[in-house]
Amino acid sequence: MNPISHNTQQVKRLNVELVKNTLRSIGVGTKASVASLTKLSIATCGTILNELLQTGEIIDLGPDESSGGRPASRYQFNADYGSVLCLIIRTEGGIHSISHTLANLNGEIIDEQSVIMESITLAIVEALINKLMDQYQHVQAIGIGIPGVAHNGVIGLCDVPELVDQPLGPRLREQYADVEVIIGNDMNLTVYGLYNQQQFAEETNFAVVTFPKSHFPGAGFMIEGHPLSGSTHFGGEVSFLPFGVSREEQLRLLNTREGLRMLVGKTLVSIIAIINPAAIVITGDTIDESMLDELTQDCLTMIPQEHMPNLIIRKDTASEYVAGLIAVALESLTYRMERIEKRW
Repeated sequence: MNPISHNTQQVKRLNVELVKNTLRSIGVGTKASVASLTKLSIATCGTILNELLQTGEIIDLGPDESSGGRPASRYQFNADYGSVLCLIIRTEGGIHSISHTLANLNGEIIDEQSVIMESITLAIVEALINKLMDQYQHVQAIGIGIPGVAHNGVIGLCDVPELVDQPLGPRLREQYADVEVIIGNDMNLTVYGLYNQQQFAEETNFAVVTFPKSHFPGAGFMIEGHPLSGSTHFGGEVSFLPFGVSREEQLRLLNTREGLRMLVGKTLVSIIAIINPAAIVITGDTIDESMLDELTQDCLTMIPQEHMPNLIIRKDTASEYVAGLIAVALESLTYRMERIEKRW
């Protein structure tokens, strides 16, 4: 393809995304208001709006109130033009489950269900996704949250042994070539959902760390507003910190209050010293509110007061996990082009 032609097409696609995202954010707009916000010419906006009307991606709400002259048409982003399908794979206390959520293009939940299973294998996950893709219409992205690590869609370390080393992402992309597929670590997705909930005045560093029963702890990080996953998506595997004990001993310590406090305290101090976050959310079914003062004091034995983040204990982060997964799935649609910087 001619480089100039390629660049022209790419710029047009960028402009189309800009117009769609602007309408999504403002709710309702006219050609003039969209042009003003996007800094595109009225003629360019008019052409793009007409094309989006033809595809059904926006809706014409009819003329605006006239202030003299011909009233302008009002446009609205059509959130029901497409949807994203999000699955969360869990194994907790020996119970395996897969929950799924269908959301429209504004991130509004349309349907959600959860199924408990005897086991979770690649074949089971694929069969469920195939069933849901037949059930739901216009799915544009599939987002999957796992209690583990995935690199290029291939699952590595995972609390579900049957999924270790399984090429879930590549297999789904082969089956659904026109659908975006995202596989993310549960903590990275949770930290993304929690970070967006905080509404910080400016982009900052933020962390979430979890201490579940019978499993190793994990963490998720936001660095200046961007998720940190690492070069091989191993970032956040805090159970590999040098605690001075074997991993078997670490699991034993996590089942005692004294051992748990020691491991949580060392983990928090390490996170604070390395990324200096504004806040850390501590979660997991081994954690309770009564530990907050103790953990704060443990950190202050090593960390100067002026560098202490806000420590928050949150027992349940399920809704934030889902919110983070939906946000990532939606962003995979918005940031399809190489020239746009990806947050996830």
